Amino acid sequence: MQKGKLYLIPNSLGSDDLNRVIPPYINEVINTIEHYIVENIQTAAKFLKLAGINKPLRELTFYVLNAKSKESDITTYLDETERGNDTGLISEAGLPCIADPGSAIVKMAHQKGIQVVPLSGPSSILLALMASGVSGQNFAFIGYLPIDKAARAKKIKGLGSKIKQEGQTQIFIEAPHRNDRLLADILSNSPGDIVLSISKNLTMETEEIITGTIEHLKRKIITLGKEPVIFVMGK
Repeated sequence: MQKGKLYLIPNSLGSDDLNRVIPPYINEVINTIEHYIVENIQTAAKFLKLAGINKPLRELTFYVLNAKSKESDITTYLDETERGNDTGLISEAGLPCIADPGSAIVKMAHQKGIQVVPLSGPSSILLALMASGVSGQNFAFIGYLPIDKAARAKKIKGLGSKIKQEGQTQIFIEAPHRNDRLLADILSNSPGDIVLSISKNLTMETEEIITGTIEHLKRKIITLGKEPVIFVMGK
């Protein structure tokens, strides 16, 4: 029996106008799939409706995969794929498996000999890097910085040294309610000539990109609030 495929389906970054951010062929793909692996069923269902799925949602099967999922929880998630039925993996926002728990399913698919099909779509990490003006030749996405203030300050100082010594651009994120605290710590613990780019609400009507040296940004009043933000540091 020929196995099905695992499609990695991009989601929007928050905009309800999918025509601006999601390729039209995604509509064709989702209308061939009845089994979905998702972080949250409600938000995945909303995305599928906006993307133009024709089947009633009650006829679809959803499997939940999130940061709390254990390996033992997901062992059966690709059973239908092994039986010949295609499966879609949808992230909460942006691309599956990038700052996202989906990689465990993709790894399992490869182990089972299931074809993995990545589909193009928006990535806040790459969009922020594109818009930053700093080097995109050598960069690292490091996820979240430490929550502890002292540990975070030490980490930020280390990032500044890495940028200066290796020329490696550093990209990271924060829980929205801690955005402004993180910004204050970056400005307090980074060399003045390092460039910081802050991308907020990417692809949405409220999109805002603020870029400048640390020395320059210290003289500005910046309030990020509780919005999705990507921080890019480089030179």
